[in-house]
Amino acid sequence: MATQSGKPILQKPPGYRDPTLPVHSTPKLPPRRPILPLSLKQKKKRRSCCRICYCFCFVFVLILILVISISTLVFYLWFDPKLPVFHLQSFSFPRFSVTAKPEGNYLNVQTLTRVEVRNPNGKLTYDYGNSKVEISTTAGGDDEIDFGSTKVPGFTQAKKNVTSLKFVTKSTDQLIEQVAGAKLKRLHNNKNLKVKVVVRSSVGLGVGGWKMRPVGFNVICGDMSLKSLNSAMPKCTINMFKWINLN
Repeated sequence: MATQSGKPILQKPPGYRDPTLPVHSTPKLPPRRPILPLSLKQKKKRRSCCRICYCFCFVFVLILILVISISTLVFYLWFDPKLPVFHLQSFSFPRFSVTAKPEGNYLNVQTLTRVEVRNPNGKLTYDYGNSKVEISTTAGGDDEIDFGSTKVPGFTQAKKNVTSLKFVTKSTDQLIEQVAGAKLKRLHNNKNLKVKVVVRSSVGLGVGGWKMRPVGFNVICGDMSLKSLNSAMPKCTINMFKWINLN
């Protein structure tokens, strides 16, 4: 009886895949986002916070401007505020003398000034601070010649009120040039001497018990001769911030 000789069975190598078997595709994982450093994340958060802060500040300022504008408009429509009116009521020299001496001319002068202050407002009062009054003239030459100064205490002016303020100044033994002294004496005698009155003060509005913060201003009544004052009561100019003139 004959025996069959079997062929040795070959082993499959590692990684061998039968081509007859169906191929199954493995699912792909989604791509991973790159991991940012911690410093970049903090910068983004800071930028977003800054933008929110800027937007909030802008909206706040816009609302504030709108509220102030509406309040100012309502204030003007309701109270109809008007500026005070100043007139140079009178001016005189109770004493005026120019004495000639070898070293020059000496001026002795005393002035009496009255300024009328009118409050045209029917709903507002004016609170004036302490005032300084300066009297001078440029008739003697290019430089101003001082006729003295004085101080006046503050006061409150009621609605639709007219107040007359009296100022007295003097200058004693003021040395001036000989030519200026002779010219001053001649102009004083014929009442053509021009004087300048400056009142430096501050004023604030008052509504009931509420008072506005005072604002500095100057009242200028200038270049008016004694002869012109006898026939008219000239209006003075209000000067604010040194460059705004209000008549």
